[in-house]
Amino acid sequence: MHEIVSKEILTDDVYRLRVRAPLIAEERRPGQFVIVQLEEEYGERIPLTIADADSREGTITLIFQAVGKTTHQLGDLKVGESIQSILGPLGKPTHIEKFGTVVCVGGGIGTAPLHPIVQGMKAAGNRLIVILGARTQKLIILEREMRALADEFILCTDDGSAGRKGLVTDPLKEICGRTPKPDLAVAIGPPIMMKFCAEATRPFGVPTVVSLNTIMVDGTGMCGGCRVTVGKKTQFVCVDGPEFDGHQVDFDNMMKRLKAYKSHEDEAHHKCHMETQADLLKEGRA
Repeated sequence: MHEIVSKEILTDDVYRLRVRAPLIAEERRPGQFVIVQLEEEYGERIPLTIADADSREGTITLIFQAVGKTTHQLGDLKVGESIQSILGPLGKPTHIEKFGTVVCVGGGIGTAPLHPIVQGMKAAGNRLIVILGARTQKLIILEREMRALADEFILCTDDGSAGRKGLVTDPLKEICGRTPKPDLAVAIGPPIMMKFCAEATRPFGVPTVVSLNTIMVDGTGMCGGCRVTVGKKTQFVCVDGPEFDGHQVDFDNMMKRLKAYKSHEDEAHHKCHMETQADLLKEGRA
């Protein structure tokens, strides 16, 4: 059991939880993730990136968006309550060294897993350009934390409600066209955003790392649910990743696989929502 020691709502349906997990906090590295399970036997297992950790306090920070049944249940937990199981740290850590200039691009909730990577790249002595993007201003997360780490910071919103109006690929292309060009790009966000970030850097020959969040069950590579095609070879996100060469990932195939259980997820979410409303009616709070 892992106690929730703090809870914060960052934006609509986006939560930040600090959870007691001392062994994971001590061992985790940037880029790694955990698998969270709320129910002991048959509960859904969901992968969440470790957004931060404090080994002295013995806590890890999880930032997630409530989009399905289990993540909504996770968001409903209160400080002092516990998560049944947290498995990790899993996945290969980010390769961090002094590359030179690193441009880090975060889209929406993808800013959460990007944060520890930016921390690590900064500590290694790199010059950091951080680009954050979201559909609208209220969906931007971790802006203050990222500004504090960045040597150059660019904010984009689709509707122009904050920063530049447009997509993150626009400033990314401009930065790649500079002399000298960046030594490395890291992009984390929705699959379609990562796909077009990789296409934006490809003509300039800028190495590009993406972090994939696929359907995952066991986290050991045995179930095969998280398989992706990278460089025409099958890879497993849980053990071979989650980070891969963005220029080699077959994003179209990955996005098709991500839609495989959408109808089941929608049905479970609808049922969960109806159960919540029923509980509120019983309590006279609906």
